Amino acid sequence: MIDSLEVFAPLFDELNDAGHGEWVDVLRGQSQRIMDPVKCGHFSKWNSAIGTMPKLTATDSDFCTDAVSVRGVCSDEERGQLKACLAELHPWRKGPFDLFGVFVDTEWRSHLKWSRVQSHLNQVGKNFKGKNVLDVGCGNGYYGWRMIGDGARCVVGLEPYPLYNAQFRAIQQWLPAESNYVLPSNDQVLASRLEFFDYAFSMGVLYHTKNPIGHLESLRRSVKTGGTVVVETLVLDGDDRTILVPEDRYAKMRNVWLLPSPLALERLLRRVGFRDVTIVDVTQTTILEQRSTEWMTFESLADYLSPTDSTKTIEGYPSPLRAIVFATT
Repeated sequence: MIDSLEVFAPLFDELNDAGHGEWVDVLRGQSQRIMDPVKCGHFSKWNSAIGTMPKLTATDSDFCTDAVSVRGVCSDEERGQLKACLAELHPWRKGPFDLFGVFVDTEWRSHLKWSRVQSHLNQVGKNFKGKNVLDVGCGNGYYGWRMIGDGARCVVGLEPYPLYNAQFRAIQQWLPAESNYVLPSNDQVLASRLEFFDYAFSMGVLYHTKNPIGHLESLRRSVKTGGTVVVETLVLDGDDRTILVPEDRYAKMRNVWLLPSPLALERLLRRVGFRDVTIVDVTQTTILEQRSTEWMTFESLADYLSPTDSTKTIEGYPSPLRAIVFATT
């Protein structure tokens, strides 16, 4: 059952042992509220899809290539059944995944973003080996598995959307020994000063929050002194005072509240108390990275841009530009 918290028992035990019992109680409470079957009419569909997947055994996995892969013996009939079940968890946003030969070609080619993050971490001599990592707004756990592949000891992902939790559970059933957790939660559970994580990631979250300062502060409080926070977000060209607050929608998204320039983003992070704030990458989003597929059949980037000027959104704002910033606590 995807609303069961039993799969998180090893994590909860570790947090209790580390003196974070109160945080465990908060995590349990919010997770139970988000994954309440009474409040979400799709639970029976998702549970049925996961429950009717063929009984396959993973003999190998790979978290170091573009597609997070799980391999094992799987007949053509079982592969067809698996694909049909996974399709019931549509839409798949982050990935890709290769599950027993079923290639889940997600909307985002998330490995491209991860390659940008990896390369800049390598350039400054940072790595995940033996580290505890927080990933806020983690989706279905794709980046968490990539972090595990890079040597992370434990990844705690917080994701408030029940569907993405269901997708994670579908994949996690074949990888029960891996220390990648996706909890039905968000940054609101980070109110206390945890200082538990070596890294905290916020990728594609800042512009969705009504309280960006509070979000950045929660990230800072979650990591140990000297830890690293990685923020990836939408930005726009401008000086250190340039911030766009969309009038209504941005690229058809109603839940976009704020787009700073890279320099303004640096200022926000310094104002919150971060040190060594550095913009390491600014990249234009293209339809090679974000697009509709058979695993995400709704509108995507091509539909969000002006039909007469691809440098503008359909509302007339600058088209999506994304920055990655590193900061130290």
